[in-house]
Amino acid sequence: MKRTLPVALLLLAAPSARAQSAPPAPIQDNSFLIEEAYNQESGVVQHISAVSLTRGGRSWEYGFTQEWPLFGRRHQASFTLPFQNAGGASGGGVGVGDVALHYRYQLAGAAGGPLAVAPRLSVLLPTGDAARGRGAGGAAVQVNLPVSLTLSAGVVAHTNAGATLTPAARDADGNEARTTGVNLGQSLVWLVHPKANLLLEAAWTREEEVTGPGERAAASSLLLSPGVRFAIDFPSGLQVVPGVAVPIGIGPSRGERGVFLYLSLEHPYSRAGR
Repeated sequence: MKRTLPVALLLLAAPSARAQSAPPAPIQDNSFLIEEAYNQESGVVQHISAVSLTRGGRSWEYGFTQEWPLFGRRHQASFTLPFQNAGGASGGGVGVGDVALHYRYQLAGAAGGPLAVAPRLSVLLPTGDAARGRGAGGAAVQVNLPVSLTLSAGVVAHTNAGATLTPAARDADGNEARTTGVNLGQSLVWLVHPKANLLLEAAWTREEEVTGPGERAAASSLLLSPGVRFAIDFPSGLQVVPGVAVPIGIGPSRGERGVFLYLSLEHPYSRAGR
């Protein structure tokens, strides 16, 4: 079974906590399918919930991600806890998927500026049940390179390129093989208002599945996803960002439809670095 992570898995960063007297600042992160290259600021933690529903409700995924800065904005640690209903022929039911542990390094953009780069290294733990379609059956290593570029005062672009290696993946019958996956993504964010943005994201993946002892087969997916997000700031420093998107399958994924629901809660936990 191919390993899936709620991408918006997978894998986001956070805006800063702002004083009440500061002017409104744009929503800097909180994309859905594409990872942005902005690490957490010191003293700020982010809690992200993401739900992906397929047309007809035959399967769904829920992911909870929590992000923490490490010794400032340059380093960031996070984890993703997924729950899945595999549905389909596997009839796997509801359960925990493969938990992911992430580390990101702010290579460029820690001090601001139009360009941000933050490579990520993740370890995916085989906590899901591969026999029920909820995991890859083995531990994996994943790398991703997100690049964010401010094109103008109202438009920001985000680019992703990454790969996943599972040395000993397993299928539902227990067959084992090494599998790989690659991902590419691009998004444009239109800052209609500092607190209300429109997004257009495109995400392509090519993943291998185990088909027999030492055997594997590859399948590709291509999604185009329009969405919207907005922010609500509270005097306490809490920022709530809800969002919704409608992923549409094109090319090899033609005919697929879904709904993506997003909710971020971000707040200061310390005055350090503020």
